[in-house]
Amino acid sequence: MKFVSRGPCYKQSLRAMIELGLARISRLLGESVLPWRAIHVAGTNGKGSVCAYASSMLHACGVPCGRFTSPHLIDRWDCITVNEEVVEESLFRQTERRVQLKNENEGIKAAEFELLTAIAFEIFAQEKIKIGVVEVGLGGRLDATNIMKDPLVTVISKIGKDHEVLLGSTFSEIAYQKAGVLKPDVPAIVDGTNHEDVLSVIADVSKSTKSGMVKYVEEVNGQPQSEIWTVQSRAAYQRHQQMNISLAYEAVTLSLKQIQLSFNPEQLATAIQHTSWQGRLQMLSIKPLTGRTQPILLDGAHNAQSAVVLGSYVDERIREIRKPVTWIVAISKGKDLQEILPALLKKGDILVVVEFGPVDQMPWVQPMPAEEILDTARAMVELECSWAAQGSLRDALRIAAETAGDRPMVIAGSLYLVSDVLRLLRYS
Repeated sequence: MKFVSRGPCYKQSLRAMIELGLARISRLLGESVLPWRAIHVAGTNGKGSVCAYASSMLHACGVPCGRFTSPHLIDRWDCITVNEEVVEESLFRQTERRVQLKNENEGIKAAEFELLTAIAFEIFAQEKIKIGVVEVGLGGRLDATNIMKDPLVTVISKIGKDHEVLLGSTFSEIAYQKAGVLKPDVPAIVDGTNHEDVLSVIADVSKSTKSGMVKYVEEVNGQPQSEIWTVQSRAAYQRHQQMNISLAYEAVTLSLKQIQLSFNPEQLATAIQHTSWQGRLQMLSIKPLTGRTQPILLDGAHNAQSAVVLGSYVDERIREIRKPVTWIVAISKGKDLQEILPALLKKGDILVVVEFGPVDQMPWVQPMPAEEILDTARAMVELECSWAAQGSLRDALRIAAETAGDRPMVIAGSLYLVSDVLRLLRYS
């Protein structure tokens, strides 16, 4: 199937393969009430990190908990955890067979993400969790995860422009879809630094749905305000990380109060310190692949907002005076290169463009042609050198490492590229 980046063929193909709605997931799960409660997290950027911090804090409090995020990184089942452990492949496949059988027998024709959502929810029930931390897959209003009718709390993180073909092209349109997770009498925690149009829509939807209390996490002098920072130092965390931690802390403490479970803020702070989230500002070694001894930075930044955050982090923490950064980049079709690339690249940097491989069970995800990214980058900024890799990803990493020498290296642009790198490291 041929895709044209951001063109009409691409848009039509994407809409045909991703049909949002709750009818199919409703049939998959039936009429039974989910035996566990949820923290439901929507947003454009940061929602996966919010989920990671929230489930870590719940686990530290001894609450049987699950986490469902997307996409998976290496294995299809690694997006589902129970008590901070990835579920066993055998459990995943047993549950998958049951869900698939129902899908086939009843002619439901569920999409892959709907099947995965049903599998995760069934596993949570089987494992008798008490609270599930659930990340919205796409949008919110018509996302399969929104089948949950009575979550403990909903969270809306930073909203930006992404998946515009499906969600709309303005902040208001996108926010309307994201705010669809708000429920009657269910409290919400919201990133108060969102665009004014986003906050206006959230307020309107909250009023029309008669949601519970909406708490906005605000910033004062660039610092997100939350009780957690009275017991946890901010020093190790970037501004956006502080916001994600604040959102998670407010959601967890509100949930624990609702189930009448006491908690110790210091205990939650310790959990935060031990939270890891692969592919997000992750320093790791690629020595087994390249021989390079210095660590590299791996980050799945894949839209304008996340690229700005990553670019700032690199400039503040990674970039060295008079030393270029070597970037290894892949980007999905449909993304806005005019917004992403300038946030990352600086004059004199080195750029290696690659294409990620096929994404399991997600045929609509396609890499943008490397030459298209390369041509756009060269027109924007004067680079020391740049090329589109022709061989394998492993070869591209090796040549990039040789070119970089002891200078900084960053792999970015797509979570699917992150997956490919982590998969290579696993089997190296």
